[in-house]
Amino acid sequence: MMVAKQPELLAATDQTIDDALGYADPLVLRGLVYQLTADPELLPIEVETENFGISESVTVRHQADVAMIRAKAAAYLRACRDAGAGDVPLGPAERLPRSLALTAGREIPPPELDMWLEQLAVDRFARGVSWQEKPSAERLDAFSVVVIGAGMGGLNAGAQLAHAGITFTILEKNPEVGGTWYENRYPGCRVDTPSRTYTHVLGADFDYPSPFCVQSENERYVNWIADHFDLREKVQFGTDVQSLVWDEDTKTWEITALQGGVQRVWRANAVITAVGFLSRPNIPSVPGLDEFTGELFHTARWPSGLDLTGKSVAVVGSGCTGYQLVPELAKQTGHVYHFQRTPNWVFDVPGYLAPYPPQVNWLDRNFPYLVNFIRFQQSWSRRPDATRAANEIDPAFEDPTALSAANKVVLEQRLAFMRSKFADRPDLMAKMLPVAAPLSARPVLVDRDYSIYDALLDEDKVTLVTGGMQKVTAKGITAEDGTEYEVDAIALATGYRANDYLWPMRVQGRDGATPQELWAKDGARAYLGCLLPGFPNLFVLYGPNTNANVGFAAIHLEELVTRFAVSCIAGVIAEEKDTVDVTMDAYWRYNDELDRNMVSKVYLDPRANSYFTNEFRRSATNGAIDPRILWRWLRDPRSTDPSLTRDGDAISPRFGEDLVVE
Repeated sequence: MMVAKQPELLAATDQTIDDALGYADPLVLRGLVYQLTADPELLPIEVETENFGISESVTVRHQADVAMIRAKAAAYLRACRDAGAGDVPLGPAERLPRSLALTAGREIPPPELDMWLEQLAVDRFARGVSWQEKPSAERLDAFSVVVIGAGMGGLNAGAQLAHAGITFTILEKNPEVGGTWYENRYPGCRVDTPSRTYTHVLGADFDYPSPFCVQSENERYVNWIADHFDLREKVQFGTDVQSLVWDEDTKTWEITALQGGVQRVWRANAVITAVGFLSRPNIPSVPGLDEFTGELFHTARWPSGLDLTGKSVAVVGSGCTGYQLVPELAKQTGHVYHFQRTPNWVFDVPGYLAPYPPQVNWLDRNFPYLVNFIRFQQSWSRRPDATRAANEIDPAFEDPTALSAANKVVLEQRLAFMRSKFADRPDLMAKMLPVAAPLSARPVLVDRDYSIYDALLDEDKVTLVTGGMQKVTAKGITAEDGTEYEVDAIALATGYRANDYLWPMRVQGRDGATPQELWAKDGARAYLGCLLPGFPNLFVLYGPNTNANVGFAAIHLEELVTRFAVSCIAGVIAEEKDTVDVTMDAYWRYNDELDRNMVSKVYLDPRANSYFTNEFRRSATNGAIDPRILWRWLRDPRSTDPSLTRDGDAISPRFGEDLVVE
């Protein structure tokens, strides 16, 4: 087992320890202290549970128990300090199931235990690939991989390939690493997933300063990965991939890219695309965009050094970006006109905009394994069993807006928050009230004390314009109703071409096949979100139907897909083969299973209007299959472990079965 150190504990007073522990979650302390001490007094403690649709909250019922837990945690830290604050072992592995259950407030189902132990992130490479028998250096050198994209997905893939000793190069269109966190720099930009779980297993020790970090901190994390795992030397920056073409004769991919305006070509045995699907801005088709004489830009292309002090600004769009941007612009501009066609449900989070108190960060650095147990708890609170009900349609449930009893609970919670803000403004309440059910589009997280709602209430600073744009003129925007708004700048918070997977790259597989031909029926699909039949050794990260998979953050599903991809590549190398491909039959068996699971999802609410559904009214972006099943399927394509298969499984993602290795 790994050990942990406490750099500042030696100098800590009893008061420092007691003060810091007052900011720690008692259940996290309960499970962690039990793991470290096996203290039986931590076992019989009553808890209470509350569900919020997107997460579950479990708390200790009696304050006397809270005090007892904190006292035992303080006694443990003092003992560590007094013993010299040296290395601390985690404790016996066989104790971990009980310790995690004490943290969760309930038993961990045995079939899920290995998945949650990975999520605990005690082993940095718990989602890495290990060789049963490492191939020769010559065999490893003869096989190369190109990774496209140096954001979170691409760098994790690079770290995993490096860990396995596989040769690779990363091609990145930007001049730096970061992906979406390099490109998005608009005011108010921050993550809407808890930052402690917005890290890979290999990055769980990263020191986040806030519960929901701003853009600069997320970009710092991506740079940390690049530096911590020595990946920069593997990245070709300013390299925009134009095409991927399979060469059947050489069993390699020909990758053509523009680098500094010059066309360059790479050849690789395998390609991992980590370009994501929220990377190419969606520019609305509105007459007159090119006639505007002021500043006009997409939020993902926010001009460096832009000063909007005292200016009049139009923000177009009401998704997460628009709702983050408007409140911040209201603080610095003369006036903001917010153009909104479709209002979205917002979910208030206390302290969403606030940094952690310093006591929290002190505990992170000085209480052994605390960050691991917090990470587990926050992931567990969003597990499938806690979030599925509110995201499912109950055909027997009758309500004008909500789609199930659990969804109705979320609706009432959201309405209560709206009423608390718009009690004296029923007109704004009506304009901001979504038509579709909550969770049918991406939930927008906001701060309870200052959000888009508060900004709209200040009519001296913000005007809400409902409906679409008729046209853009030289001086501003003409709204759908004919009203003209003169502005100095227009910020397009209009999202991305989310359903245009792999665009604008030209991809050509065996016999000249293209993804567009494969997807002509009803949009982008893939086997397990990453494989396309007829495109050997091509793996897509954050591919079709791997977003918003209820019960598992997208970054963690991306990790599972990455492990699967690297495992496939390692298997081809180990077996001295050339290619791995999925059969067409398996591709459709998987997608039929996906469709069967999708029909009951709230995001198919026909009243919703978001990137969650495409022009065919199916979702090419969102997941539908239980992530616990996906964890089994994505575990190891060469495994013979019977626990990874179940009777009735729709697919068998193994070499020699759904996967053809030649």
